[in-house]
Amino acid sequence: MARVGMFDVSGDEPGHPGTRRALRLNQQPQLRRPAGPRRAHTSRQSGNGCGRGNRRAFCRRQRVGLQVNPFRTHTGPVAVLDRPNVDTDQIIPKQFLKRVERTGFGEFLFYDWRFLPDGLPDPAFPLNEPRSRGASILLAGKNFGCGSSREHAPWALADHGFRVIIAPSFADIFANNCMKNGLLPVVLTDTEVSELMRRAKEIESYQITANLEKKTVSDGHGFSAAFEMGDFQRYCLLEGLDDIGLTLQHETEISTYENKRPAWIRQT
Repeated sequence: MARVGMFDVSGDEPGHPGTRRALRLNQQPQLRRPAGPRRAHTSRQSGNGCGRGNRRAFCRRQRVGLQVNPFRTHTGPVAVLDRPNVDTDQIIPKQFLKRVERTGFGEFLFYDWRFLPDGLPDPAFPLNEPRSRGASILLAGKNFGCGSSREHAPWALADHGFRVIIAPSFADIFANNCMKNGLLPVVLTDTEVSELMRRAKEIESYQITANLEKKTVSDGHGFSAAFEMGDFQRYCLLEGLDDIGLTLQHETEISTYENKRPAWIRQT
């Protein structure tokens, strides 16, 4: 027969132990920290000027990495990568994503394609051809930049020296990341891209001009084509503005708002 607890008295059950003074243990001398300053910064003031007082100015942190260069027009040599669906893991393989800076990725661009297993350059890869040396404009196949959304892909392209990428289509996230890093992704038709690739392979020292102000792509051999770009993206590229740059355009308004915040609001 199950126990029904008929002798249990309400209110007489065992409860949590009452509060007691904490036992103070003296730390052994050999384990104590050496005497000296304990804080890296002065009280209520961090190294970047963002104190935790009741009133403080708008916090200004130093920007690191590459700055966005304004893009208006660019003329440069051309490299051809006539392959569709080039994903971001081919643009910059995953084993090189450990760096926290935006620089230094250029030497690893298309690493698995550019180099043989013994580490020597693959002469059959288009970017290793002599005509591609110093190229700043890349002609690519459709759906360029597909795969993961890693921003390291445009970082690697920019660090390698490219300023313009022309293709029949791009992965959306990759195209947005390019524009936020000063790279111009230009969408032309399949026929137009094929014609540019043909000229790049046949004409010695072939160069292309990309004009963002006029939204045109041309060369010195009679080719000219127009491309489309959203007004906002075009404005940001022309002015060299990324998300941080856009925000800092309103620095005065942000500072005014910060200074009007009630004193009792905790500021971090």
